[in-house]
Amino acid sequence: MPVTKDVLLLQVITHNRMTDKKEKILIAALKLFANEGYNATSTSKIAKEAGVSEGLIFRHFGNKEGLRDAILLDGEEKARIFFADIIFETDPQELIRKFLNLSRKVAEDQEVSDFWKLQYKLKWELEVYGEHKMEPLEHALSVAFSKMGYPEPALEARLLLINLDGIATRYFLQKNFDLDAVISFMHTKYKL
Repeated sequence: MPVTKDVLLLQVITHNRMTDKKEKILIAALKLFANEGYNATSTSKIAKEAGVSEGLIFRHFGNKEGLRDAILLDGEEKARIFFADIIFETDPQELIRKFLNLSRKVAEDQEVSDFWKLQYKLKWELEVYGEHKMEPLEHALSVAFSKMGYPEPALEARLLLINLDGIATRYFLQKNFDLDAVISFMHTKYKL
């Protein structure tokens, strides 16, 4: 199914229908997986953190792996919503500017920052990247670079995505990382 504004709206509506208890389970599991590790976290510990019975976890998710998959899927859905403003931007320079400013957007909101840090940590431990979720963003960047006359727009888009992953890693793991200096440099590099 192609990504359209209608598809994104449907995803938001569907996500908002999640029961409070199911959402509490996902939040508790994400927090515990990120802080203690996926392998070290039991479903009983997740149930206790979420304030629900362990049986409710199994009813909603089947098992621990189902819960993990639901967290990764939730991350993908939030990524699509988070990237929508960029993907639907028609001005190529503004699209790249918005993309570069994603890091600042994450850094400005502690709840958003915590969510993405936990997603990254879980991906690192499980060694799951989920490249497919970046395809619409990569395509939009490639089109933007093509419109701007770059000789290898697809490779330029891929390089920018790799740089964003590196920036996120440094931001989350390196104390006193100068995010603004890196983003400002990239704005200069792309003449924005």
